[in-house]
Amino acid sequence: MTIVSRLKTLGLAAAAATLISGAALAQETIKIGMVNLSLCCAYFVGMDAAVKDAAKVYSNVEILSTDANGDVEKLTSDVDDLLNQGVKGLIVSGAWIEAAPAALEAINQAGVPVVMVDRLLKGGDHTSWVGPDNRAIGEGIGDYIVKRLGAEGGKVAIIRGGPADNTIGSNRSEGVQSKFAGSKVEAVIASDWGNWSADGGFTQMEDLLAQHSDLKGVFCENDSMCLGAQKAISDAGLSDQIFITSVDGEKGALAEIMKAGGNYAATGLNNSDQIGRAGFYRLMAILAGAVAEKETALPSPIITSDNVAKFYDENSLF
Repeated sequence: MTIVSRLKTLGLAAAAATLISGAALAQETIKIGMVNLSLCCAYFVGMDAAVKDAAKVYSNVEILSTDANGDVEKLTSDVDDLLNQGVKGLIVSGAWIEAAPAALEAINQAGVPVVMVDRLLKGGDHTSWVGPDNRAIGEGIGDYIVKRLGAEGGKVAIIRGGPADNTIGSNRSEGVQSKFAGSKVEAVIASDWGNWSADGGFTQMEDLLAQHSDLKGVFCENDSMCLGAQKAISDAGLSDQIFITSVDGEKGALAEIMKAGGNYAATGLNNSDQIGRAGFYRLMAILAGAVAEKETALPSPIITSDNVAKFYDENSLF
């Protein structure tokens, strides 16, 4: 099933198309701001690209995309600039920050609808949010790990993205570890952050293997880190011993899960292509007069070799 097919199943794409086709908005140019805290990583780049791609079917929709390079003050400045350019609505990808009150207050004062994607920022109001239930995804992966290891249990490494106050990451890891209670599965936490990158995952995995050669599994807070960890495991000759689990549903990770005899075992769906499109369709429906849900957690099934063919989309932007 493709990303767009899944969104149509949720009703988001169809609702936006139906409403826009009969709305007065169809007669005017619609500027929409895509506000990114950062485009540092494949996940956020994919989300930004998905919004732009979804907008292509509307000849009168213009996406104005910004990149704050991780700077909250720059993000606020970007919001002010977009409002001055007369955007009809904003989509905000807050990446790893927990709050951006000045930016949200400026949007509120301008009376412009804002849809947050992935990160639900604190400290300000929003029109709607579309993203994952990170705790639930973690719990699903935790269940998978415990079931796979069975009564024997064993050590499972946890590689975190960081920083310490990043609730997206902590909700995932805490969800995983909550399922270890009462089992013989032991969590071994990496001593430093993997910084959400393949290089960071590789480095943390090398350090973990130097101290724990008896590991049986790994959980990373995102796919990119685990793709790096997978290489470190392979370099150590331990691919047959250690299986890998993570979160996101990145195309590269799904390709690894599809490989017969591979050690990439599972990931929780949190595809940024899907979330970006869902955010765009939600905002378009709001602009056309729809009353949207305040918060929508998208379905996040656990993907394994048993069902990966249903989720792999070679055309996905992430």
